Amino acid sequence: MRFQAPESLSEQIAQHLGQRIITRDLKPGERIQELKVAGDLNVSRGSVREALLIMERRHLVEIFPRRGAVVSALTRESVNNLYDIYIDLLCMLGRKVLERWSGPELSGVMGQVRELQAVIDALNSNGPDAAEQVIDAGFGVMRYAYGLVENPFLEETLENFRPAISRTYFVALEHFRDEIGETATFFRQLAEAAGSGDTNRLETVIKAFGEHQREQVLSILREEETA
Repeated sequence: MRFQAPESLSEQIAQHLGQRIITRDLKPGERIQELKVAGDLNVSRGSVREALLIMERRHLVEIFPRRGAVVSALTRESVNNLYDIYIDLLCMLGRKVLERWSGPELSGVMGQVRELQAVIDALNSNGPDAAEQVIDAGFGVMRYAYGLVENPFLEETLENFRPAISRTYFVALEHFRDEIGETATFFRQLAEAAGSGDTNRLETVIKAFGEHQREQVLSILREEETA
């Protein structure tokens, strides 16, 4: 049995501020003032400072001496570094699932994908709320896979990537309105590959979608650099 400790106050603050960064309510280069955040949330400056350190480890902010925390920039280099590792980790997760389980035991994956499709079908827009729901549903599929693999190190590593990946997803969604549909197609193909037990096909699907997302974000950054 696994026992989950309640999230600390600092973690809750980090998630709150992180979500504002992901949805671009807080822009790259914007300073996050400890005193203001503490007053707005009615928490101590110590808890805010701890939250900012958590966010720094997740590459959402940078902390500078005498200047404090600022929202980190999305650069082509950072996006490439992120996707280089994230794609490989997703492939590892997929391989481990198929090593341990066969078709009948993977019916739950199909169920998770159907839930994600239902979320997408119920959406009326591609706004921030829609993106947040799709991201949560997508990570629901991944969390199901974590349970099949039972590798806490892989699970923790992938979960730590969630804020950075979510941030790039929102960027892509702002410019490419069909990205939610692309996500639904990806998870459907992923479930089909898993159900057939075809590891090569599974990795091909993961890599293709990962490279698609990478190129979407890079194209946006290139446009912004020349604007």
